[in-house]
Amino acid sequence: MIAVVDYGLGNLGSVMKAFRHVGAPVTLTGDPEALRAARALVLPGDGAFGTAMEELQARGLLGVIRDAVLAEKPLLGICVGMQLLFEDSEEHGRHEGLGILRGQVRRFEGELAVPHMGWNRLQAVRRDPLLRGLAPGSHVYFVHSYYCAADQADVIATTDYGISFPAIVGRGCVWGMQFHPEKSQRVGLCLIENFVELVRKHREARLNARSFA
Repeated sequence: MIAVVDYGLGNLGSVMKAFRHVGAPVTLTGDPEALRAARALVLPGDGAFGTAMEELQARGLLGVIRDAVLAEKPLLGICVGMQLLFEDSEEHGRHEGLGILRGQVRRFEGELAVPHMGWNRLQAVRRDPLLRGLAPGSHVYFVHSYYCAADQADVIATTDYGISFPAIVGRGCVWGMQFHPEKSQRVGLCLIENFVELVRKHREARLNARSFA
């Protein structure tokens, strides 16, 4: 079972609908024990970084998410959920993040309108199974005022909005998408389906490892 983390923020209904559309076994829960029992976690998010971290802490979910990463359980962060994976954010002051990935969340500066809203092109910078089946230059849907200044080794794909910034990141069993795959039509569903397939292969690898132990 893939668990979407319910902490009161995010397009929870749309995310659930997208995972169900690709046939994924998915549940929506904020119960720490149910999240610990899940095979993979999806961390969505909308709104302010600091508020999101406060809600996760108040509901006792920060340790659950960090423990899942330590256990090499697949984790996907979406929009603000991706930003929360990083060390800190400058949104409305400085706020500490989960610290799973190295880097900071910064506000767009320049002449372009903020928030960055609408369709934009993905530019792959390294191969990753999350991109399987995507045509070069596929478009996805963004709504955000802050971007992640990430370690280049963790960047899977970028997009441009005045500057080039990470659109997809990943390290080990952790991935993040700055855009909304649940609003990105066919391309978004392909990415979600690829994540579900990664979860399936991860479970099979774990079961095979146990059988040879």
